[in-house]
Amino acid sequence: MSLSAAASRTAEILSRPVTLNGLTVPNRIAMAPMTRQFSPGGIPGENVAGYYARRAAAGVGLIVTEGTYVGHDSAGQTDDIPRFHGEEQLAGWAKVADAVHAAGGKIVPQLWHIGMVRRDGQPPFADAPAMGPSGLHKEGGEVTGKAMTQSDLDDVIAAFAEAAAAAERIGFDGVELHGAHGYLLDQFLWAGTNVRTDAYGGSAVARTKFAAEIVAAVRAAVSPSFPVLFRYSQWKQQDYTARLAETPEELESILAPLAAAGVDAFHASTRRYWLPEFDGSDLNLAGWTKKLTGKPTITVGSVGLNGDFIKAFMGEGSELRGIEDLLDRLEREEFDMVAVGRALLQDPEWAAKVLSGRGSELKAYDAASLGSLS
Repeated sequence: MSLSAAASRTAEILSRPVTLNGLTVPNRIAMAPMTRQFSPGGIPGENVAGYYARRAAAGVGLIVTEGTYVGHDSAGQTDDIPRFHGEEQLAGWAKVADAVHAAGGKIVPQLWHIGMVRRDGQPPFADAPAMGPSGLHKEGGEVTGKAMTQSDLDDVIAAFAEAAAAAERIGFDGVELHGAHGYLLDQFLWAGTNVRTDAYGGSAVARTKFAAEIVAAVRAAVSPSFPVLFRYSQWKQQDYTARLAETPEELESILAPLAAAGVDAFHASTRRYWLPEFDGSDLNLAGWTKKLTGKPTITVGSVGLNGDFIKAFMGEGSELRGIEDLLDRLEREEFDMVAVGRALLQDPEWAAKVLSGRGSELKAYDAASLGSLS
């Protein structure tokens, strides 16, 4: 295939619109959520608005924001990560949404509670305890936090619902719930950190109960056509080899209650999107998710780069990697969208360059890009 033919095929496949409930995204490119700490007081400023708007202007169809804390005192552990509650914080987010829309993009906030990842005494609410399903930060570890009571569960469910309602009210196009990477919702999903003996623990279906109740509450708090995305992963920051499910059947038992509760699309987080998830099939995690639920899915994991992103966030660079296999998978509808992380963090023009056949202008990832909102 000639260079021009390859560029034309890339543009044609990635430029196809996709529908997520009532939202039509103009193309198949999303910006993956990446934690940034440039919002003093939890308030996103003009620099945050410009950061996202530049990527929307360059052709990213859907912006998924950095994780942003819901309105629960134990949700976070720094005053520089944005919050999705409070008058000033929401006013800042409204300006972010306006800037992205003015640039031609769509945007959803990622709503986040870190659970047992929290360390006691940290801002923004220093007296708030770390809490999770069983007070465990990792499988086999010591109890270092509070096992959540029913009152705690109800408070967190309400916080997610209130944040989702606020997102719709101030002009966002949907919401994403962070259920991945060993944070609170994932701590309930994973048997390694959920050893409860009540209705929220035990079987895979029971461990899904808390996340499903959050999804249902969010669904009830927003308009029927307002998209609700759910991000999940097998791996955890505490254990990169951890797995929620060893078989497709086990995975279906986790995903089905979430889909029934109101998830419109799943964002399946992997470290390398090209790796098959289960033996006997080439499908990756997003591919299996779509096959099992019938819902639209977003794939993610080292798109455009050949280095592992965990090492990248520890200071290592990454070389460029082609996306021909990604295009093949999109064309055969294994998944519906692709979320780009570090490559888009490094190069705000990544989408424009890829869509216009200027791949030779792409920049390899340099960890120094973490130090600014370029």
